[in-house]
Amino acid sequence: MTNNQNHPKEFDAVRGGEAPPPILGAVLGGIEGVKRRLASSEEKTRVAALSSALNYGDTGLNVLIKALENDSAKVRKKAAKLLNNIDKNKVKAALTKYKFWTSFEKYYEIPCNYSTTFANRKVIEFDPVTGISDTVDTAYALRVVPGEDYYTKSVLNSVEKLQVLLQSHFANEVEALVFGYWYSRSLKDHTFHPVLDALLEAAEKLNNVKALFIGDVNLSELHRISLVYCNFSYILLAYPQLETLKVRNNCHRYSCYSNYAVGLEFSPIRHEKLKALIIEGVGISNEVFEEICKLELPALEYLELWLGKDKYINHHIINEFISMFYNNFPRLKYLGLRNYGHRYSGNITFAVANSPICENLIELDISIGEIEDDAAKALLKCSAIRQLDTLNISHNCLNDGMVGKITKLDIEVIADKQNPYRYYSSYG
Repeated sequence: MTNNQNHPKEFDAVRGGEAPPPILGAVLGGIEGVKRRLASSEEKTRVAALSSALNYGDTGLNVLIKALENDSAKVRKKAAKLLNNIDKNKVKAALTKYKFWTSFEKYYEIPCNYSTTFANRKVIEFDPVTGISDTVDTAYALRVVPGEDYYTKSVLNSVEKLQVLLQSHFANEVEALVFGYWYSRSLKDHTFHPVLDALLEAAEKLNNVKALFIGDVNLSELHRISLVYCNFSYILLAYPQLETLKVRNNCHRYSCYSNYAVGLEFSPIRHEKLKALIIEGVGISNEVFEEICKLELPALEYLELWLGKDKYINHHIINEFISMFYNNFPRLKYLGLRNYGHRYSGNITFAVANSPICENLIELDISIGEIEDDAAKALLKCSAIRQLDTLNISHNCLNDGMVGKITKLDIEVIADKQNPYRYYSSYG
């Protein structure tokens, strides 16, 4: 019998020589050929191979889902674009993981009410009587709530509620905690130092906490009290499993009445698992912005910073350190530089446009600012902007003509609430 095992059969694709197939040509070898092309060192070859995966049913979908973790931003974005049109539960789950912040509560000013969700979990008030009822998809809020008499001995403050929570057999299953206004009668201390100290002491028992929100105060409380913190790097070191850290702030680095630190502070440390860092409100000074830039956060995918008024941060700092995001946060997908003043609104757009940071980003959020038409032109000239999935430039000062030009980009553009005639004053 003739030995023709190496000859092509009727429905086989002919492989040909060792040269790679043309980018727009047929993929050789079925789904295995797609996989081989996705392993290519040529980025264009990998991107072109993705569309062909759709021809191979669930196996092809699995290949696309795996491509969401590719080391190439272009490959990841192309895979996400293809999967967006597929109505299957496993695809939806993969896209939710890929862009996990889609269900984050998005604020355009500090809300009048407390948060209802945090880190994709429902926020419920911790009841010291009933204790822990559920730990899955739940964030427990520990705070003095409206209607409680702060000076009544029967009312527990946040630190006391935390001590009750720690006595539960389920304390090591708690995944998320929220701390708001917490007044202490005995210490007469309105700062958050006791809360942070209690968290440091409880770290061994709270070894499953993946999300912390410090300072969940409403707009009224934000105006009445000072959110005085300390060095958050201690919290990051004490909770190596932490994935989300959110801080609402209204204090700046130094008090106007003394020389001690009252605002945010970070020391240069490395944290392996932190995926989301959110600093909301006002009070990011030059020092704080620089300290955040110098953190080593290899897993960070979501960074949202509310910058506040001009006088609290030198606009040159934006230019100097934004390129550091590209090196120190290699997995960054979402960058939010929000709530900024007039003096450096243009610098933000120019710094972003001239930085390689957009090459890896999925979403750029520069909302709640004072970007005008001239600054927005820099974004239009930046080719990397066209690689984004989403650009949020809402609540700025753009004219209708410029909004029209930006929305013609082949990406999702959020550009509502423009007021080109205002002199917008950032919250603070």
